Amino acid sequence: MNDKEDKAKISRRQFLATTGIAGVAGAGVASGLTPYSVWAKSKSDAMKANVEPGELDEYYGIWSGGQSGEIRILGVPSMRELMRIPVFNYDGATGYGLTNESKRILGPDAPLNGDTHHPHLSYKDGRIDGKYIYVNDKANTRVARIRCDIMKTDKILSVPNVQAIHGMRPQKAPYTKYLYANAEFRMPHPNDGRNMDDNKQYFTMFNGIDAEKMEMAFQVIVDGNLDNTDADYSGKYAVSTCYNSEDGFVLADTMRNERDWAVIFNIPRIEAAIKAGKFKTLGDSKVPVLNGRHGSDLTLYVPVPKSPHGINVSPDGKYVVANGKLSPTCTVISWAKVDEWFAGKLKDPRDVVVAEPELGLGPLHTAYDGRGNAYTTLFIDSQIVKWNLADAIRAYKGEKVNYIRQKLDVQYQPGHDHTSMGETKDADGKWLVALCKFSKDRFLGCGPLHPENDQLIDISGDEMKLVHDGPNFAEPHDCELIHRNLIKTKKIWTRDDPYFAETVAIAKKDGINLETDNKIIRNGKKVRVYMTSVAPNFGMTEIRVKQGDEVTITITNLDQIEDVTHGFTLINHGIAMEISPQETSSVTFMANKPGVFWYYCQWFCHALHMEMRGRFMVEPA
Repeated sequence: MNDKEDKAKISRRQFLATTGIAGVAGAGVASGLTPYSVWAKSKSDAMKANVEPGELDEYYGIWSGGQSGEIRILGVPSMRELMRIPVFNYDGATGYGLTNESKRILGPDAPLNGDTHHPHLSYKDGRIDGKYIYVNDKANTRVARIRCDIMKTDKILSVPNVQAIHGMRPQKAPYTKYLYANAEFRMPHPNDGRNMDDNKQYFTMFNGIDAEKMEMAFQVIVDGNLDNTDADYSGKYAVSTCYNSEDGFVLADTMRNERDWAVIFNIPRIEAAIKAGKFKTLGDSKVPVLNGRHGSDLTLYVPVPKSPHGINVSPDGKYVVANGKLSPTCTVISWAKVDEWFAGKLKDPRDVVVAEPELGLGPLHTAYDGRGNAYTTLFIDSQIVKWNLADAIRAYKGEKVNYIRQKLDVQYQPGHDHTSMGETKDADGKWLVALCKFSKDRFLGCGPLHPENDQLIDISGDEMKLVHDGPNFAEPHDCELIHRNLIKTKKIWTRDDPYFAETVAIAKKDGINLETDNKIIRNGKKVRVYMTSVAPNFGMTEIRVKQGDEVTITITNLDQIEDVTHGFTLINHGIAMEISPQETSSVTFMANKPGVFWYYCQWFCHALHMEMRGRFMVEPA
């Protein structure tokens, strides 16, 4: 880089910081820790971000798909995209949203969009158990679950009585009994058009979801709104940030108070209240609704600097950090002090705060390396700041100690950041990903819409080192880095898998053996076609129906080689689906057009793949 280019970069950063400061009222200028995981290698190995052909990545990166409504799987440290998992979105490649199996998951009249923000895996004793990935849909107030063994969505829950599920975290211990989900926006109750201008009728709720059944467990009414959330490592508490303690409708109204808060939920007390019948229900929902407003013994409201955003629990289980956003500080809360407060030993909610380090402009989210260091994104400064928790606590007590270890420039304006295994007891301190909201001059231009920039940073040594830029589309927003040993995926389907159990049950009622039969069952205007596929042939090369028939085509892939996936695409009908080895998939549609329409396998499967086809013939009515 020459001097002219270097000066352009610097002035650009100064411009970003200046414009950010101008938009932030009152922002100031900033000046038991677990051992390494058993999988952690040497520091020199961690420096190697390039994964050679034939080698495997060490970590699964679980990325949200943002406005696409999907989940993406990346390999880390290569940052190669491995798979896209449709969740709330239609996917023409796999037929998700078209197949009967996926429609049962999405539900009737499902929206065509989703806005995924926070993917998190299920836990046992504070460690990833490799069973499920959970993710929110802010746009349509839903939560979904993905099975890790097949990397497909298996459950979707619409959350009643609230709007805009944003922050979401699983309970970490003793296991993921609950999934905690914040409804960000307040709404009138009942929301039937009668109280739209009566602010006193508006509120939102913290939601507890049965993580195994994917059913509602409870809801807790709060003061203000709810943003992000996290859970402790004991199973006792969940905590959420609030940026609208004023209950404002517009921006100016939300800026009045000097402080907002983090609200801590006492889970055992919530469970006891439900057992004692101390709850109500709202509308047609039977979900227990509890009062968690100020003065409730279920909650603790901790005042923190204005408009906190991220809330992140340290892997040693001792602290949780609320990130300031409009303040240059973060607030460190001690779980031991929270215990004391709920035991009646402390009177002032601020007594649970043990540090408030000044880090820089726009702290949003904090990650950890398992060695006592925290890594906080500075949105306005476009930096990651590395700081030491123990030193920050000492400084809060009045000692003169420098808790900041390093600041690293990133491009540009980072939101979430995540460290390898950093949301578990096994934080290994090898990698950090900064999910930057803007990329601008980092990549080739592709029109007015720009990708975001995910940057990989080596944190294995004393200094952070940027090693990779990765463009990503439609604001991926958040991610999690999980060691590959913790996720075990199937190579081929098992025939008794519950994902297509209902389709198998329907075939059984029709007297069909899905592994041998190629038959057509006619019942008036309903036609069910059953066929097998073995590369490079479909079990049937002709299907005859009549115009106006409702047709269901069910295909079982009998191949047993792990990468021989078949597909079924029906020309000019908008029908396509994927059928992996030993899987059964089905699709239902109306045969409204008379004539001959070819169907073919759209997933390459064999040297004679192009010949894998057949005729769908519709006789005129």
